[in-house]
Amino acid sequence: MTIDRDDLLNSILASLGRIKHIELEDIPNIDLYMDQVTTFMDKKLKSTVRHPEEDKILTKTMINNYAKNNLLPPPVKKKYSKEHMILLIFIYYYKGILSINDIQTLLRPVTEKYFKAGGEISLGMVYEEVFGLEREEVGSLREDIVKKFEISQNTFQDAPKEDQEILQMFSFICMLSYDVYVKKLLIEKMVDSFGTAVAKEEKAGKPEKKG
Repeated sequence: MTIDRDDLLNSILASLGRIKHIELEDIPNIDLYMDQVTTFMDKKLKSTVRHPEEDKILTKTMINNYAKNNLLPPPVKKKYSKEHMILLIFIYYYKGILSINDIQTLLRPVTEKYFKAGGEISLGMVYEEVFGLEREEVGSLREDIVKKFEISQNTFQDAPKEDQEILQMFSFICMLSYDVYVKKLLIEKMVDSFGTAVAKEEKAGKPEKKG
């Protein structure tokens, strides 16, 4: 097993640079039928999947299930608005790390408050603000990956030369995996806290029942 370390790292960083979110202005302002929704999502997010020829970004079944699980408001006359598309994009990114219940906990208060709200803050504004953080995050993530890669290359120095390469690659994968594992635990705890805070707010806003 022979791996060019510089080529490997450059390839990883190049892949990171190709991960782009869908810009708000790229989401159609007209309502779309389901086939148009799946086609749009497939075109925009195909580069993010592991097996582009096989993996599905979004299917009709998925969309119907999201609606059944109250993750997505029902379409109007079988058409989906720009705000539907925004929610579907959020769901797409969340579903790799969170359960349906957790996604519902996160999206429900945002959807109830900003979907077709017409107030000062729109769902589009929320989307732009959140994904605007990506630009800063990519730089920090790049630095972190380089650091982990360099640390992994200094492991197993006493191992036989023929074993070092695969062991160091294993070390690098383990470091990245542990990072994901810890962040997933933190996200789950934060979702629980988020859900509790929303429930308290809703309870406080309800008028007491008169006996």
